[in-house]
Amino acid sequence: MSASSAIADPQASTRQAPARSPATVAVWGSRITLGALALGGIGAALLDVTLSMTAQMVGYLIGMVALNLPHGGYEHFENLRHRRTVFSLRYIVLYLGFLAAFVGGFFAAPVVALALAFSTAVVKGGHGGLKVMDALCGTDHLQYGWQRVLAAFVRGGAIMLVPLLAWPGVYISFSTYMVQIFGAAGPLPLATHLPAVQTTVGTVYGLALIAHLGAGLYVGGRSQSWLTDLAETTLLGIYFTFVPMMLAVGLYFPLWYTLRQTARTTAISDAEPAPNPRSLPLTWAAMALGALATFALMAALYALVPNPLGGASLLPGAVAFYTVFVCILALPHIVVGQWLDHARGIWYVP
Repeated sequence: MSASSAIADPQASTRQAPARSPATVAVWGSRITLGALALGGIGAALLDVTLSMTAQMVGYLIGMVALNLPHGGYEHFENLRHRRTVFSLRYIVLYLGFLAAFVGGFFAAPVVALALAFSTAVVKGGHGGLKVMDALCGTDHLQYGWQRVLAAFVRGGAIMLVPLLAWPGVYISFSTYMVQIFGAAGPLPLATHLPAVQTTVGTVYGLALIAHLGAGLYVGGRSQSWLTDLAETTLLGIYFTFVPMMLAVGLYFPLWYTLRQTARTTAISDAEPAPNPRSLPLTWAAMALGALATFALMAALYALVPNPLGGASLLPGAVAFYTVFVCILALPHIVVGQWLDHARGIWYVP
């Protein structure tokens, strides 16, 4: 699917999943789990209870590695199983090419590459989430391309921008470890200009949030899709504000992104059955192979970088390294898997 068609999909605006379908249950599961965690974060803040960084990092690794890792490979499998061999080979070559270029970017300019990586995470969470809205929640309040861009930015920005405002110390510490993996020295510009950066980020994100929700209300009125968008956007903002940053990011991807993308895939499969429906063993095999391939790439990166743990001790170093690794995977995941795939894409909505 092209970038332009991914932004404007008028047919998607009226779609909603049937009540009590597996896809609807999964979407509600994502809302309930993040809502419960957000309430827990608010309660902890009111009671002045803190979660240790060790517990946060363990939760992060469990969520990101054990729960979320296989799904990234499965997204590509689910897409490529419908394609010709020539297309699949070209897809893989392009993916590896973008991957190698991004790794080279980290060696050449680690700080710039990290900024691009964080921007890619915003795009992945936002644009992927927008396609879930198209398939399952409805987007009749998003009638213009610029509204869809705003919606993607606001939803994706909750992942990377809100924690910068709410948890700046943790954000800077782990960002520093990440660039040091590639040999960068000295403090990050983020650390030396934090107040100005936070002011800029807070202003831009706040204005985007108001513009997104205000325009949606103006265009679509108090429609069901706008109310759903309002509730989910508010939930994401509260979640990333009150749940400690490392735990919030580590659990967001398996409990929100992956669960909702699985719901989208299920809804699409039900509405548009493939010529050769996947079996459960084939699905598990694809996820296992995707995880093995990802671990092989991770081992190669670990051997290649000069300082794999970024100067940190084992646990925070492992978190920093894995975060860099998944950020590196995210760019070709989006560009090749979605934007250059004009026929289908990993976030396909017919």
